[in-house]
Amino acid sequence: MIKEQLNVLINLAASDKTVGEKEAKIIHTIGKANGLTRDEVEQMMKNPRPIGDLSSFTEDQKFENLYLLIQLMKSDGQVFKSEIHFCEEIAERLGYKKGVVAELSSRIYSDPSITADRKMLVERAHKFLK
Repeated sequence: MIKEQLNVLINLAASDKTVGEKEAKIIHTIGKANGLTRDEVEQMMKNPRPIGDLSSFTEDQKFENLYLLIQLMKSDGQVFKSEIHFCEEIAERLGYKKGVVAELSSRIYSDPSITADRKMLVERAHKFLK
């Protein structure tokens, strides 16, 4: 399951045609925290796979994916339209309405060390479930 999640993040990072240093660092950190080696993550970044079926994720996994996706989108300090559209598309595939991206992105920080009130974010995201 973590490889599926990481693959989604890699696809987002590449959606603006280049994977930034901060984006790559976050992807590596998430991979390492979930037991993947640096080489495994590098291989995934070199050969991103198409995004599979996300409907089998639990509600917690869906939120976690969305949270990480928005955090990664903001990590390089620039948010491109292509990244916003990608996040909205993934949000829909996770079972949310597109508006969840705008709702959460104003409350999710690009720096992983600054954590938002996750309980509040989960409640807000829940309102956008289809």
